[in-house]
Amino acid sequence: MTAGRTVPATCFGWLGDLPGSLLSNIGRAASTLAKARRVQLRPPGIGDIAVLVLALAAIATAMFFLDSMASDWAWGLPRWFRAAFEFITNFGLGGWFLFPLAFLLLSLSIFATRPLSRMAQGVLGALAVRFGYLFLAIGVPGLFVSIVKRLIGRARPYVGGHDDPFAYVPFAWRPEYASMPSGHATTAAAAAVAIGAVCPRARPVMWLYALIIMFSRIIVLAHHPSDVIAGALVGGAGALPVRRWFAARRLLFSVELKAFPWPAWRRIAGTGRELAAVWLRHGTAQRHCR
Repeated sequence: MTAGRTVPATCFGWLGDLPGSLLSNIGRAASTLAKARRVQLRPPGIGDIAVLVLALAAIATAMFFLDSMASDWAWGLPRWFRAAFEFITNFGLGGWFLFPLAFLLLSLSIFATRPLSRMAQGVLGALAVRFGYLFLAIGVPGLFVSIVKRLIGRARPYVGGHDDPFAYVPFAWRPEYASMPSGHATTAAAAAVAIGAVCPRARPVMWLYALIIMFSRIIVLAHHPSDVIAGALVGGAGALPVRRWFAARRLLFSVELKAFPWPAWRRIAGTGRELAAVWLRHGTAQRHCR
């Protein structure tokens, strides 16, 4: 294009409408999540309550009988061993899940701005609701813990040169007094529950991952065992209300809280080919405008 030349609107194509369309798609997704529930779900059963009581009992027992012993044991481990787990424990950060999921959701919102076939729109919608569920089921418990742990103000192991599992400075809002619950354990347990709900075959791998992350937090002297158990409780239990929220609106889950099947691979592949063709046509149009 030469200087001063007026560029036809068709040369920008759908890109000119992208910001508005993107915001519109995000708004529709938010309104879908916020709409009134369509079905009534059964309340949590006696088994769920029993698990909660047992977890609380495990936290109390660990505080009195296990925390100090575990910290002393971890303190005596070889330096190289703890250094290895310092690397491993970083994989418990929420960003490993939330950043990719946010990127995928944003990408799907952009793709959905294009005029596509009904099949492709259905595939994009099915993928978006799954990634949206995972983002919320992992992110909401993590956000809750990141605030609550600083309000509780429990000291981490060996803060001040010695280990006192009963040292608390409530509302301190300092990292060294943010031990209970463990944020890494919360993220790992929430991810195991959430991903296991939509991909049942991944459950063994995800729970193995969660256990390794929880164990690493004790090894690196970042948390007591009771902190890790509390984090696992919040993460696991925190992902369940998100699942129930989706199920009550007939999104992703049935009334029995079982995930609907993923789109067939041939449909996903077909959607990919359709999107590639759309981008190719757009690129060709752009070259003609130069």
